[in-house]
Amino acid sequence: MGQSQGLLLFKLNLQQKFAIGTLKVQEIVPSTRLYSLPGSHPMVMGAATLRGRTIPIIDMASAVGYRPVTKEEYDSCNIIITDCSRQIVGFLVRHIDKIMECSWKDISAPSPTLGCNIYTTGVMELEGKLVQLMDVERLLADIYPDDANVELPQFTAAELEELRNKEILVVDDSMVARNQLASALDAAGIHYQVSKNGQDALTTMQSAVESGKPIDVLVSDIEMPGLDGYEVAFEVRSTPNVSATYIILHTSLSSAISTERAQQIGADEALTKFDASELMQAILRGVKGRENIT
Repeated sequence: MGQSQGLLLFKLNLQQKFAIGTLKVQEIVPSTRLYSLPGSHPMVMGAATLRGRTIPIIDMASAVGYRPVTKEEYDSCNIIITDCSRQIVGFLVRHIDKIMECSWKDISAPSPTLGCNIYTTGVMELEGKLVQLMDVERLLADIYPDDANVELPQFTAAELEELRNKEILVVDDSMVARNQLASALDAAGIHYQVSKNGQDALTTMQSAVESGKPIDVLVSDIEMPGLDGYEVAFEVRSTPNVSATYIILHTSLSSAISTERAQQIGADEALTKFDASELMQAILRGVKGRENIT
Protein backbone atom coordinates (compact mmCIF):
# COMPACT_ATOMS: atom_id res chain seq x y z
CA MET A 1 0.00 0.00 0.00
CA GLY A 2 1.45 3.40 -0.95
CA GLN A 3 0.39 6.87 0.01
CA SER A 4 0.95 9.91 -2.19
CA GLN A 5 1.87 13.12 -0.44
CA GLY A 6 1.23 16.54 -1.94
CA LEU A 7 4.12 18.93 -1.33
CA LEU A 8 4.32 22.69 -1.76
CA LEU A 9 7.87 23.68 -2.70
CA PHE A 10 9.20 27.14 -1.86
CA LYS A 11 12.43 29.06 -1.25
CA LEU A 12 13.69 30.99 1.75
CA ASN A 13 16.89 32.04 -0.04
CA LEU A 14 18.18 31.91 -3.60
CA GLN A 15 19.44 28.31 -3.52
CA GLN A 16 17.73 26.01 -1.04
CA LYS A 17 14.26 24.56 -1.65
CA PHE A 18 11.96 23.63 1.20
CA ALA A 19 8.64 21.81 1.27
CA ILE A 20 5.50 21.60 3.37
CA GLY A 21 2.70 19.05 3.05
CA THR A 22 -0.25 20.47 1.14
CA LEU A 23 -2.73 19.12 3.71
CA LYS A 24 -1.32 21.74 6.09
CA VAL A 25 -1.83 24.54 3.55
CA GLN A 26 -5.10 26.47 3.41
CA GLU A 27 -4.09 28.96 0.73
CA ILE A 28 -1.24 31.00 -0.75
CA VAL A 29 -1.64 34.77 -0.95
CA PRO A 30 0.56 37.66 -2.10
CA SER A 31 2.22 39.80 0.56
CA THR A 32 -0.32 42.15 2.07
CA ARG A 33 -0.56 44.99 4.55
CA LEU A 34 0.40 43.97 8.08
CA TYR A 35 -0.80 45.39 11.35
CA SER A 36 1.25 45.53 14.53
CA LEU A 37 0.81 42.78 17.15
CA PRO A 38 2.11 44.25 20.42
CA GLY A 39 3.87 41.76 22.67
CA SER A 40 4.27 39.13 19.94
CA HIS A 41 7.36 37.00 19.30
CA PRO A 42 10.19 38.80 17.42
CA MET A 43 9.70 36.46 14.43
CA VAL A 44 6.06 37.55 14.07
CA MET A 45 6.12 40.40 11.59
CA GLY A 46 2.56 41.45 12.35
CA ALA A 47 -0.96 40.35 11.52
CA ALA A 48 -2.92 40.27 8.27
CA THR A 49 -6.68 40.36 7.93
CA LEU A 50 -7.74 37.68 5.46
CA ARG A 51 -11.34 36.62 4.85
CA GLY A 52 -12.42 38.25 8.08
CA ARG A 53 -9.75 36.55 10.20
CA THR A 54 -6.73 38.12 11.89
CA ILE A 55 -3.75 35.88 11.16
CA PRO A 56 -0.21 36.28 12.55
CA ILE A 57 2.47 36.38 9.86
CA ILE A 58 5.88 34.82 10.54
CA ASP A 59 9.06 35.50 8.57
CA MET A 60 9.99 31.85 8.03
CA ALA A 61 13.49 32.61 6.71
CA SER A 62 14.39 34.57 9.82
CA ALA A 63 12.73 32.01 12.12
CA VAL A 64 14.94 29.16 10.86
CA GLY A 65 18.17 31.17 10.76
CA TYR A 66 18.33 32.68 7.27
CA ARG A 67 18.51 36.38 6.37
CA PRO A 68 15.27 38.16 7.30
CA VAL A 69 13.05 39.52 4.55
CA THR A 70 13.70 43.24 4.04
CA LYS A 71 11.10 45.93 3.43
CA GLU A 72 12.34 46.18 -0.16
CA GLU A 73 11.76 42.45 -0.73
CA TYR A 74 8.41 42.24 1.00
CA ASP A 75 6.19 43.13 -1.97
CA SER A 76 7.60 40.26 -4.08
CA CYS A 77 7.07 37.63 -1.36
CA ASN A 78 4.15 35.26 -0.74
CA ILE A 79 2.37 34.13 2.38
CA ILE A 80 1.53 30.46 2.98
CA ILE A 81 -1.53 30.21 5.24
CA THR A 82 -1.28 26.99 7.25
CA ASP A 83 -3.57 25.08 9.59
CA CYS A 84 -1.27 23.00 11.76
CA SER A 85 -1.51 21.76 15.34
CA ARG A 86 -4.73 23.72 15.91
CA GLN A 87 -3.09 27.00 14.89
CA ILE A 88 -3.76 29.08 11.78
CA VAL A 89 -0.72 31.19 10.89
CA GLY A 90 0.87 32.65 7.79
CA PHE A 91 4.49 32.03 6.78
CA LEU A 92 6.16 34.66 4.63
CA VAL A 93 8.48 33.04 2.03
CA ARG A 94 10.61 34.58 -0.69
CA HIS A 95 9.41 32.43 -3.59
CA ILE A 96 6.73 29.81 -4.31
CA ASP A 97 8.13 27.13 -6.61
CA LYS A 98 5.43 24.52 -7.34
CA ILE A 99 3.13 21.81 -5.99
CA MET A 100 4.10 18.20 -6.66
CA GLU A 101 3.11 14.68 -5.66
CA CYS A 102 5.60 12.51 -3.80
CA SER A 103 5.62 9.16 -2.03
CA TRP A 104 6.76 9.11 1.58
CA LYS A 105 9.11 6.32 0.54
CA ASP A 106 11.04 8.91 -1.47
CA ILE A 107 11.57 11.05 1.63
CA SER A 108 14.41 10.13 3.99
CA ALA A 109 15.05 11.13 7.57
CA PRO A 110 17.64 13.93 7.87
CA SER A 111 21.21 12.86 8.55
CA PRO A 112 22.14 12.69 12.26
CA THR A 113 25.22 14.77 11.39
CA LEU A 114 22.93 17.78 11.02
CA GLY A 115 22.36 17.71 14.77
CA CYS A 116 19.10 18.24 16.66
CA ASN A 117 18.78 22.00 16.19
CA ILE A 118 17.28 21.85 12.71
CA TYR A 119 13.82 22.55 11.34
CA THR A 120 13.76 19.55 9.02
CA THR A 121 11.89 16.27 9.39
CA GLY A 122 12.92 14.78 6.04
CA VAL A 123 14.86 15.29 2.83
CA MET A 124 14.25 14.26 -0.76
CA GLU A 125 16.18 14.62 -4.01
CA LEU A 126 14.66 16.62 -6.84
CA GLU A 127 16.48 17.39 -10.08
CA GLY A 128 19.80 16.60 -8.46
CA LYS A 129 19.26 18.86 -5.44
CA LEU A 130 18.04 18.20 -1.91
CA VAL A 131 14.68 19.51 -0.78
CA GLN A 132 14.13 19.85 2.97
CA LEU A 133 10.72 19.01 4.46
CA MET A 134 10.01 21.74 7.00
CA ASP A 135 9.29 20.81 10.63
CA VAL A 136 6.39 23.23 11.06
CA GLU A 137 5.57 21.80 14.48
CA ARG A 138 8.98 22.71 15.83
CA LEU A 139 8.81 26.16 14.28
CA LEU A 140 5.44 26.84 15.89
CA ALA A 141 6.62 25.41 19.22
CA ASP A 142 9.54 27.87 19.27
CA ILE A 143 7.27 30.84 18.62
CA TYR A 144 4.25 29.67 20.62
CA PRO A 145 5.68 27.46 23.38
CA ASP A 146 3.34 25.16 25.26
CA ASP A 147 2.23 25.90 28.77
CA ALA A 148 4.58 24.04 31.12
CA ASN A 149 1.61 22.74 33.10
CA VAL A 150 0.21 19.72 31.29
CA GLU A 151 -3.55 19.44 31.75
CA LEU A 152 -4.53 15.81 32.28
CA PRO A 153 -7.89 14.13 32.91
CA GLN A 154 -8.78 13.07 36.42
CA PHE A 155 -8.26 9.33 36.20
CA THR A 156 -9.46 6.98 38.91
CA ALA A 157 -6.92 4.82 40.70
CA ALA A 158 -8.23 1.79 38.78
CA GLU A 159 -7.84 3.59 35.42
CA LEU A 160 -4.28 4.64 36.24
CA GLU A 161 -3.49 1.07 37.20
CA GLU A 162 -4.82 -0.12 33.83
CA LEU A 163 -2.76 2.47 31.96
CA ARG A 164 0.42 1.68 33.85
CA ASN A 165 0.12 -2.04 33.20
CA LYS A 166 -0.16 -1.73 29.43
CA GLU A 167 2.45 -1.42 26.69
CA ILE A 168 2.29 1.86 24.76
CA LEU A 169 4.36 2.80 21.72
CA VAL A 170 4.73 6.37 20.46
CA VAL A 171 6.05 6.98 16.93
CA ASP A 172 6.73 10.47 15.55
CA ASP A 173 9.48 11.95 13.40
CA SER A 174 9.20 15.38 15.08
CA MET A 175 11.30 15.89 18.21
CA VAL A 176 8.80 18.49 19.45
CA ALA A 177 5.88 16.08 19.09
CA ARG A 178 7.82 13.28 20.82
CA ASN A 179 8.62 15.60 23.72
CA GLN A 180 4.97 16.70 24.01
CA LEU A 181 3.79 13.09 24.10
CA ALA A 182 6.50 12.11 26.57
CA SER A 183 5.59 14.97 28.92
CA ALA A 184 1.93 13.92 29.02
CA LEU A 185 2.73 10.25 29.63
CA ASP A 186 5.46 11.04 32.18
CA ALA A 187 3.07 13.32 34.09
CA ALA A 188 0.70 10.37 34.51
CA GLY A 189 3.50 7.96 35.39
CA ILE A 190 2.81 5.77 32.37
CA HIS A 191 5.48 3.55 30.83
CA TYR A 192 5.97 3.83 27.06
CA GLN A 193 8.43 3.23 24.24
CA VAL A 194 9.39 5.70 21.49
CA SER A 195 10.18 5.25 17.79
CA LYS A 196 11.28 7.97 15.38
CA ASN A 197 9.87 6.40 12.22
CA GLY A 198 7.34 3.87 10.96
CA GLN A 199 9.73 1.05 10.10
CA ASP A 200 11.35 1.23 13.54
CA ALA A 201 7.88 1.13 15.10
CA LEU A 202 6.95 -2.09 13.26
CA THR A 203 10.26 -3.68 14.30
CA THR A 204 9.65 -2.65 17.91
CA MET A 205 6.17 -4.17 17.82
CA GLN A 206 7.47 -7.50 16.57
CA SER A 207 10.19 -7.52 19.24
CA ALA A 208 7.56 -6.76 21.88
CA VAL A 209 5.52 -9.79 20.76
CA GLU A 210 8.60 -12.01 20.92
CA SER A 211 9.35 -10.78 24.46
CA GLY A 212 5.83 -11.65 25.60
CA LYS A 213 4.76 -8.03 26.09
CA PRO A 214 2.94 -7.01 22.88
CA ILE A 215 2.09 -3.36 22.28
CA ASP A 216 -1.45 -2.59 23.46
CA VAL A 217 -1.75 0.99 22.16
CA LEU A 218 0.10 2.56 19.23
CA VAL A 219 0.14 6.38 19.00
CA SER A 220 1.48 7.31 15.56
CA ASP A 221 2.05 10.47 13.58
CA ILE A 222 0.74 10.44 10.00
CA GLU A 223 3.31 12.46 8.03
CA MET A 224 6.63 10.61 8.38
CA PRO A 225 9.50 9.82 5.99
CA GLY A 226 9.72 6.21 4.79
CA LEU A 227 6.50 4.65 6.10
CA ASP A 228 3.78 7.15 6.92
CA GLY A 229 1.19 6.61 9.65
CA TYR A 230 -1.41 5.24 7.24
CA GLU A 231 1.01 2.59 6.02
CA VAL A 232 2.01 1.72 9.59
CA ALA A 233 -1.66 1.28 10.53
CA PHE A 234 -2.27 -0.87 7.43
CA GLU A 235 0.74 -3.07 8.19
CA VAL A 236 -0.33 -3.51 11.82
CA ARG A 237 -3.88 -4.50 10.86
CA SER A 238 -2.54 -6.89 8.21
CA THR A 239 -0.12 -8.70 10.55
CA PRO A 240 -1.88 -11.30 12.73
CA ASN A 241 0.36 -11.21 15.81
CA VAL A 242 0.06 -7.40 16.21
CA SER A 243 -3.33 -6.73 14.58
CA ALA A 244 -5.16 -6.41 17.93
CA THR A 245 -3.23 -3.24 18.81
CA TYR A 246 -5.38 -0.15 19.34
CA ILE A 247 -4.20 2.46 16.83
CA ILE A 248 -4.40 6.21 17.45
CA LEU A 249 -3.19 8.37 14.57
CA HIS A 250 -2.04 11.63 16.14
CA THR A 251 -1.44 14.34 13.60
CA SER A 252 -0.83 18.06 13.18
CA LEU A 253 -3.24 17.90 10.22
CA SER A 254 -6.69 19.34 10.82
CA SER A 255 -8.13 18.02 7.58
CA ALA A 256 -11.31 15.93 7.61
CA ILE A 257 -9.73 14.03 4.71
CA SER A 258 -6.96 12.69 6.95
CA THR A 259 -9.49 11.52 9.56
CA GLU A 260 -11.60 9.70 6.98
CA ARG A 261 -8.54 8.01 5.48
CA ALA A 262 -7.37 6.97 8.95
CA GLN A 263 -10.65 5.16 9.55
CA GLN A 264 -10.54 3.50 6.13
CA ILE A 265 -7.06 2.18 6.76
CA GLY A 266 -7.97 0.56 10.09
CA ALA A 267 -7.01 3.11 12.73
CA ASP A 268 -9.30 3.24 15.76
CA GLU A 269 -9.04 7.01 16.23
CA ALA A 270 -7.50 10.10 14.63
CA LEU A 271 -6.68 13.10 16.82
CA THR A 272 -5.30 16.54 16.05
CA LYS A 273 -2.17 17.54 17.98
CA PHE A 274 -1.82 18.58 20.69
CA ASP A 275 -4.33 18.22 23.49
CA ALA A 276 -2.84 16.17 26.33
CA SER A 277 -6.19 15.48 28.00
CA GLU A 278 -7.81 14.35 24.73
CA LEU A 279 -4.87 12.09 23.95
CA MET A 280 -4.82 10.48 27.40
CA GLN A 281 -8.55 9.77 27.22
CA ALA A 282 -8.00 8.12 23.83
CA ILE A 283 -5.20 5.96 25.23
CA LEU A 284 -7.48 4.90 28.09
CA ARG A 285 -10.17 3.95 25.53
CA GLY A 286 -7.53 1.93 23.74
CA VAL A 287 -6.54 0.10 26.89
CA LYS A 288 -10.17 -0.74 27.64
CA GLY A 289 -11.26 -1.37 24.06
CA ARG A 290 -8.68 -4.00 23.15
CA GLU A 291 -8.59 -6.00 26.38
CA ASN A 292 -10.81 -8.80 25.11
CA ILE A 293 -9.39 -9.04 21.59
CA THR A 294 -7.27 -12.10 20.96
